[in-house]
Amino acid sequence: MQAVQITEHGDTDVIEYGEFPDPEIDRDEVLVDVKAAALNHLDIWTRRGMPGLDLEMPHIPGSDAAGVVEEVGEDVTRFEEGDRVAVSAGVGDLRMDDPTLDPKFHIIGEHVRGVHSEYAAVPEDNLIPVPEGVDWAVAGSSSLVFQTAWRMLIERADLEAGESVLVLGASGGVGHAALQIADYAGAEVYATGSTEEKLEYAEAHGADHVCNYEEENFADWVLSETDGRGVDVVVEHVGAPTWRDSLKSLTKGGRLVTCGGTGGGNPETDIPRIFWEQLTIIGSTMATPEQVDDVMELVWDGTFEPAIREELPMSETARAHEIIENREGFGKVVVRPDSEL
Repeated sequence: MQAVQITEHGDTDVIEYGEFPDPEIDRDEVLVDVKAAALNHLDIWTRRGMPGLDLEMPHIPGSDAAGVVEEVGEDVTRFEEGDRVAVSAGVGDLRMDDPTLDPKFHIIGEHVRGVHSEYAAVPEDNLIPVPEGVDWAVAGSSSLVFQTAWRMLIERADLEAGESVLVLGASGGVGHAALQIADYAGAEVYATGSTEEKLEYAEAHGADHVCNYEEENFADWVLSETDGRGVDVVVEHVGAPTWRDSLKSLTKGGRLVTCGGTGGGNPETDIPRIFWEQLTIIGSTMATPEQVDDVMELVWDGTFEPAIREELPMSETARAHEIIENREGFGKVVVRPDSEL
């Protein structure tokens, strides 16, 4: 088969698209004929290399994909040949109430071989049914960001109707999902973006107030918009460049929920503000199977809409990485096997 591969950690020149041995499925796995996949910031970090990440090279990246079941292992009971499926990339012990808290929890595409290839062998428990009529680009680009944002806001931050939420980078992957979920939950939504086009998108998808962070400090803007009160919840996924201002944007007793640090993972923090304002810092990673089902039903029925900035052949995955790194446009970058085009 043809597959995206990284041969070593580094810049985009380490990405190749070429022949790779066809996957063989285990008893509990499904062979998926991939129709569409998508990139996340996670793919950028995996390519660059992260502390503690020890991958067998060449490594196939990718945590988002959707396609048709080609073959099933003998222990598989939920799927059969011809079914439409999408990947849910978090792998944990399903005997636990919350598999994301499994000490051995890991993510397909980050810690083990991913799904940016013509075919992928995926554990049955990491596939979700895709209804007829759902476009492959939608099915292949939604799971990771919508489950992440859903768990952040609905489960971890325990967002209630009438509260206020600040979503940073509201046109990015997690950002555009969080924007829609916060609006769906009945919150007053504040959103940041770097261009007028991105801010217009945010307003069209649930933002009540928008700020161009390239032109003004977003924390000062939030405090001005809220008469000095601040917001109840901040959705933080940038890290070092925004951390102190994210804390500054919170009201007394507010909650900051974070799922990553795309701008840097070791920010300078403000401990006096945290204890004096009695702030809560909440970490969140992926979602449980039940949470995935809840949010993906709302994607399938059109309540939530993944923004897709561009679709490319998998042979141009290096360009897809550049689009994300350079913050060109907004939403997800979809890649399709060249054989599908």
